[in-house]
Amino acid sequence: MAHVPQTFFDALAVRTWCGLALRALGRAREEIDAINVYPVADGDTGTNLYLTAESAAAAVEAVFDGHDAHGSGKPALADAARAMAHGALIGARGNSGTILAQLLRGMAQVLAADGETAHTDGEGLRLALRHAADSARQAVAHPVEGTVLTVASAAADAAEAAEGDCGTVARAAYDGARAALAATPGQLAVLERAGVVDAGGRGLVAVLGALVETFTGEAPRAVPVMSGTFPKAGSTEVSAAASEAATASPDGCADAPGTGGPAFEVIYLLEADDTAVARLRERLDGLGDSLVVVGGDGLWNVHVHVDDAGAAVEAGIEAGRPYRIRITHFALGDVHTTGAERQPRERAQRAVVAVVPGEGLAGLYTEAGATTVLARPGEPPASGELVEAVRRAHAREVVLLPNDADLRHTAAAAAEQARAEGIRVALIPTRSAVQGIAALAVHEPERRFDEDVVQMTSAAGATRYAEIAVAERQSWTMAGICQAGDVLGLIDGDVAVIGSDVTVTAETVLDRMLSAGGELVTLVLGDEAPEAVADHLETRVRESYLAVDTVVYRGGRQGAVLLIGVE
Repeated sequence: MAHVPQTFFDALAVRTWCGLALRALGRAREEIDAINVYPVADGDTGTNLYLTAESAAAAVEAVFDGHDAHGSGKPALADAARAMAHGALIGARGNSGTILAQLLRGMAQVLAADGETAHTDGEGLRLALRHAADSARQAVAHPVEGTVLTVASAAADAAEAAEGDCGTVARAAYDGARAALAATPGQLAVLERAGVVDAGGRGLVAVLGALVETFTGEAPRAVPVMSGTFPKAGSTEVSAAASEAATASPDGCADAPGTGGPAFEVIYLLEADDTAVARLRERLDGLGDSLVVVGGDGLWNVHVHVDDAGAAVEAGIEAGRPYRIRITHFALGDVHTTGAERQPRERAQRAVVAVVPGEGLAGLYTEAGATTVLARPGEPPASGELVEAVRRAHAREVVLLPNDADLRHTAAAAAEQARAEGIRVALIPTRSAVQGIAALAVHEPERRFDEDVVQMTSAAGATRYAEIAVAERQSWTMAGICQAGDVLGLIDGDVAVIGSDVTVTAETVLDRMLSAGGELVTLVLGDEAPEAVADHLETRVRESYLAVDTVVYRGGRQGAVLLIGVE
């Protein structure tokens, strides 16, 4: 991707850096996965870093899109930096991704310190890299040398010694990180036995290489991943050597099953205050290892390896409100952890993967047999999350339901990647969760794939959708000017009604939809919906529209106060 080198670190430089870092991690992902031996040889460090960077890049793009839509030019440096940090935080995966999120947050805290500053120079970049390295080290309960933390500190040290513009500082940081990466096998025994450099550190070097390219226009030279003469990275020999080194570790450096290490990786986002998080750190530190807690301002990303996954989640519940909980079992039969082949689980013939806006709908879709991806308000999933869900469905054929018009391109990119992996994927362009419900209702795995997709697409297309939401700010709409706090009734994506009462606005919207006919009304209530709204609307349908049925679901925290479907 050709670009004009950036002179200063401004919002456009943040955007360029995120895009180049994502591309660099995409190229290096398989190589990094192959050398992943610490803290667990589970072969996913490259993938986790990529997904984390993808979430950061998507958040920055959303900020630019928002400014374009309002005609307000490009965002401030502070806006772009905060978006980068927040995107990385909510999308962080694994030990390495969580640390990368804290590195980006540390940089953002310096870059956004003065919210009015349009850009910063080489001195600002030096300070940002220093704060990033220090804050990442503080986030790890028990820092270990020879890891990404060592590489980050070396990058900051080299940057502090450099004099000049952002390009000069970025180049110095990259060179310092590259030298530190090459030395990691001498600092961590498990790396030396496997003959590889640290996987997380290798990923950080790729990210810093993208920073150099942002300010110079030139991509740095390739980074070796092996120490000495070893087979090509990514080969079967490398993976086997890494696995053997991990499982043979007598000192427990790699916490692989079979060597006394914890059995589960637990990750979740947590809404909690600082005091509660301090207590949580102590609790989790006593339960397991590889503890990393990053974030702040009420939102945290928690990562830990434990034997008792339930206890780790319960600790989060005591501290605040955990969500997006992911628990991964370091399976004993995994080739990455034991070096031994296992019998692959038989693929299902067909599966449905759906994006859903709330926990209630996630439960409903799961009961219907779908694999779900939770999309919280303001936190749309990245394409990597959708690809991961398609893989998790473990089927030869997959029907993908994005359930959001804004996810169309993201879902299309995920479908293409999955197809490249040999999975047959059909993308049904559902624009609302109620259209997805209609599609799932007619899904029959026994049918021919094409026929099933046609029937599901037809059911979704025949379902008109609406939502009731509360305006956050004054804005122009298809129905006129709304003020902050107004109740908006959107039909098929456009504002059709502006009101002051949720129940009255919902009734007006429902009447408009049923004026064109219908046989079934679906209501999905959000947590903020008035208690009586469902009963009121059901009564309205029963008394005013003959032969029309109504079904009601609880959607949980779904963003919209109410979702309505008419089919």
